[in-house]
Amino acid sequence: MLFAGLYIVALGVGGIKGSLAPHGAEQYDETTQLGRKQRSAFFNYYVFCLSCGALIAVTFVVWIEDNKGWQWGFGISTATILLSIPIFLLGSPFYRNKIPTGSPLTTIFKVLTAAIFNTCKSKNSSNAVTEVHSSPTCSNESRDEGNSNVKEKVPSQKPTEDIKFLNRALRNNPAYPIVQCTVKEVEEVKIVVKIFPIFMSTIMLNCCLAQLSTFSVQQAATMNTKLGSLKVPPASLPVFPVIFILILAPVYNHVIIPFARKVTKTEMGITHLQRIGTGLILSIVAMAVAALVEIKRKRVAVNSGLVNSSEPLPITFLWVALQYLFLGSADLFTLAGMMEFFFTDAPLSMRSLATSLSWASLAMGYYFSTVLVSIVNNITSTYRHTPWLFGSNLNHYHLERFYWLMCILGGLNFLHFLFWAARYKYSSTGP
Repeated sequence: MLFAGLYIVALGVGGIKGSLAPHGAEQYDETTQLGRKQRSAFFNYYVFCLSCGALIAVTFVVWIEDNKGWQWGFGISTATILLSIPIFLLGSPFYRNKIPTGSPLTTIFKVLTAAIFNTCKSKNSSNAVTEVHSSPTCSNESRDEGNSNVKEKVPSQKPTEDIKFLNRALRNNPAYPIVQCTVKEVEEVKIVVKIFPIFMSTIMLNCCLAQLSTFSVQQAATMNTKLGSLKVPPASLPVFPVIFILILAPVYNHVIIPFARKVTKTEMGITHLQRIGTGLILSIVAMAVAALVEIKRKRVAVNSGLVNSSEPLPITFLWVALQYLFLGSADLFTLAGMMEFFFTDAPLSMRSLATSLSWASLAMGYYFSTVLVSIVNNITSTYRHTPWLFGSNLNHYHLERFYWLMCILGGLNFLHFLFWAARYKYSSTGP
């Protein structure tokens, strides 16, 4: 029953987070500069609101669970969700709703299937000449991009030369009309393919974020968690990045962005890829800080003779807050940047799918963190007979080495990001 409940929660959260951000962004008029600026602010405040919920979860709800019982914590969460439903429905008469036109996954699979089929077919026969389909729906389509006033026009008769393999989907297939594709469909799939390497580059950052709720909490649990007469539960430690995001989001939106717009003389000020890159750099710094803090924590344990003891170490848990602050900043820059980037650069018919990649990156990062811990333990137990990250006493772990490994992997991932970001061309060019 527990796992059934967790899977149902995952299903519901996946539906909400995959739909809510693009639904909110579509409420703004992207044909005007004001509308695009408001949309950019929406993504910042969307992350701000997520942090407000997290603040309540890691303070009030955690206190209720520790003092009254877990059933009360789940009950409060259930009541909060039920309360959100009528509030959301109150805005229904005012929402701008996008009419469903079919699944974008269908278009992607159709184009890929047609390209593969035509590649195999052309090897046999005289079908060497490419006949490009034109379609009434394939007339010049203007699509505004969030970072400029220039509207992109998707060509209706001739495909671009990027990712030429997909152009093979445009060959004539009279025997298989179900996989016939238009230039518009092929060009849309090309945009998604170009976005994919950027998406892959963000997984490592979310792998670092997974440490916020795992090893970082374990670190703090071995330290002095008192603030005066108040004893802070280790599960409440994520309050530090949450508070920092609550402070940084308005500052970023009302101070940093206006200043950047004046300096760069562009509408965006800071591009989406620059925001994502900043978040990646901050995650690397966070892992380096985490490694240094762990070295200090273990040194205190050795000097105080408490390596094998379960007593709190004579060092404040606020040292762990340093890595939380850097990771919180990285989360704000990258998550808001990713959502806005995927939304504005994706084809109109694929925006919800593209925005959902932000949350897919988060899920894959947390999963990769688990896989990485298993790999590290398997390798270190083979060559050293003592796994780095195994046992009941954190003082015997080699957590600092794991954090240095994360730092190195983050650096390599940043180089991977730079490789693709330097070659990426936005769907439209800024002013």
